This record gives sequence, C-alpha cells and structure tokens, in this order.
Amino acid sequence: MADHWLGVIDGLVKVDTVTKGGRQTTFAGVSAGAWFGEGVLLKAEPRPYSVIALRDSKIGFVPRSTFEWLLDDSNAFCRFVIDQLNARCGYYVALIENVRLHEASARVAFCLAELFNPQLFPGTTRTLNLAQEEIGRLSGLSRQNTNRALHELADAGLLRIEYGSVRILDLAGLRDFAHADD
Repeated sequence: MADHWLGVIDGLVKVDTVTKGGRQTTFAGVSAGAWFGEGVLLKAEPRPYSVIALRDSKIGFVPRSTFEWLLDDSNAFCRFVIDQLNARCGYYVALIENVRLHEASARVAFCLAELFNPQLFPGTTRTLNLAQEEIGRLSGLSRQNTNRALHELADAGLLRIEYGSVRILDLAGLRDFAHADD
C-alpha cells in the first residue's frame, strides 16, 4: 500500500510502468511544483507505477495520515485534490483521443505541450531534459518515429532539438499543431 503523497520540489521525474513481458510506457513527466499519487492513497492500494528521477530532484513526501487529516479538515485542500484529479482525468482523456486519432507529429506535439499544463505541471521550463526515447514513450511511438516527428516540429519552428533535450520555441504553435486535425 502506498504510504505517501508525492510532490516534486525541484527536478523532473517520470511516472512509468513495465509489463511482465518487458514493454515499457511512460505515463507522465512530472516537473517541479507538481503533486501526484493521491489516487493510490484514496483507494488504499499499492502504487502501480514506478517513479524515476530523470535528473537530480528533490521530492516531498506527505504521509498518508497527514494527507487524510488534510482531506478531513481542510476544504481548500479537498478542492485542490479534486481539481488535480479532474485535470488529470481530462489530460488522460485528451491523451487517448490524441493517440487514437492523430499522426505521429501531432502526438508528439500534444505530449510536449501538455507538459506545460499549469495545473498539473506548474514548474515546467522551456527546455525539456527528455531524451527522444522518453518523448516516444510519452507519445506511444518508437524512437525512430519520434525522431521524425521532432524534426517535423523543428522544421516548423516550434522547437529546437538539442542533445538530450528539446527546447520549446513556440508553445502556442505547438498546441495548435497538436490539435490541427480536431
């Protein structure tokens, strides 16, 4: 059973899982200022995913007892948790839609743009220290298809590909590109 609510104080972590057959997928990159893991505390279940630091990171751990006390005694905290759950639900619904209905470059654009969701990921900087393989896992694509999509987005002037990272040049344009077929 999970014993803590987690917050990224500084740095960047990924939330992912690996199947028994060895297939891996990344659910999210979580940046500074973001909190996660409330679902497993609310359901009193084990955490079904891994949390891995992608660079030096400081993580806040709120014990289950404190989390539950805040839920019981703070309307503001309850509202925050409800808003987080609602935003995350909306993110995953949009992600499923994106994966099922869009081409590779739009999928990559969506996954990168969503890392700038101010409610879920308030501390994201314009330089994303994510390897192409990680971006591919977020997008549900192979590294090769991710590479082609990133080059298409770079050619459109939306981002710059750097060694081990991607610099977002035009966030609004990236969001528009992600939803061009909608």
